[in-house]
Amino acid sequence: MTRVVLAPDKFKGSLTAPEVAAALADGIARMRPDAEIVRVPVADGGDGTVDAFVAAGWERVDLEAPGPTGDLADTSYALRGKTAVVELAAVVGAAKLPGARFDPLGASTYGLGVVIADALDRGAREIVLGLGGSASSDGGAGMAQALGARVLDAHGREVPRGGAALAEAATLDRTALHPALAEARVSLACDVDNPLLGPHGAVEVYGPQKGTDAAQRALLEAALITWSRIAGPEFVDSPGAGAAGGTGFGAMALLGASVRSGIGIILELLDFPALVAGADLVVTGEGSLDEQSLRGKAPLGVAEAARAAGVPVVAAVGRTSLSTDRVRAAGFADCFALTDLESDPARCLSAAAELLGEVGERLARAHLPG
Repeated sequence: MTRVVLAPDKFKGSLTAPEVAAALADGIARMRPDAEIVRVPVADGGDGTVDAFVAAGWERVDLEAPGPTGDLADTSYALRGKTAVVELAAVVGAAKLPGARFDPLGASTYGLGVVIADALDRGAREIVLGLGGSASSDGGAGMAQALGARVLDAHGREVPRGGAALAEAATLDRTALHPALAEARVSLACDVDNPLLGPHGAVEVYGPQKGTDAAQRALLEAALITWSRIAGPEFVDSPGAGAAGGTGFGAMALLGASVRSGIGIILELLDFPALVAGADLVVTGEGSLDEQSLRGKAPLGVAEAARAAGVPVVAAVGRTSLSTDRVRAAGFADCFALTDLESDPARCLSAAAELLGEVGERLARAHLPG
């Protein structure tokens, strides 16, 4: 029996990864009703990561946690056995800002720590943190506070949440950190290598995306310098320390976290090599396939895993800026874009599921003979 593995990422602003996989499956099934179609939606650690694991059969744990500005909101994480997958964007990401209003000085990762604590309380000892889409620049201090750390000013008072408040931080008391952290392993699913500070750091590179002006960036940079001195100066220049507003730094310094490729760790947890073994074709993709996609994004990770298993892989995308030669040099046998079928970008977004069904038919005709 012909076997096809569908492992797409989301089409941002249009369809979730499970919805992309479903639309492709419908199209392929119309052409090859005899084919076995396996859906394995993926993510690279950013938004959609928890959904990908739930689609793979992991338990979704629902709870309330403070968002980036402290307002309680519904969120969730994925759990299987002693492993929990927590997505920062689903807890304290920009999408959780009330009214979509930025609060670059006051936003915090406190809610992320609340979710991690919940997972630890349920027995999880392998914590995977998907970093991406952060609304704050607090260096992970809020996360640490929610897990029991005390950030104190020169008078021994608790420093408020938020990046700007860290300018007053003088000491860090770790004695009340969640006891389960001593036996837990924390991995950061992260595909950026920025340090915490400086021109390539958390504030200067990502601050403008969070609504900062130049004066606010200067304030936040100074606050993170102060925070880093008491939390773990040896981690300031570690690759990935600047991820998610410096949450990477906080996780390394206080949780003993290590950085791993986002898509790499996710494919490992999904047991992707076993799923793809013996397949005739793998289909991956995302909303836009471009040069940035080839720097460790989900489609490239899937393509590399498929090639390692000796299985051809094609991309199904919203659009691509890559030449045919560049696509093939990256390891894809072919690339099918919605823009090949519909020139209107607005319709590509609004009718993405329908168009992906047509893409499924086209790639089945081209790569699943019989």
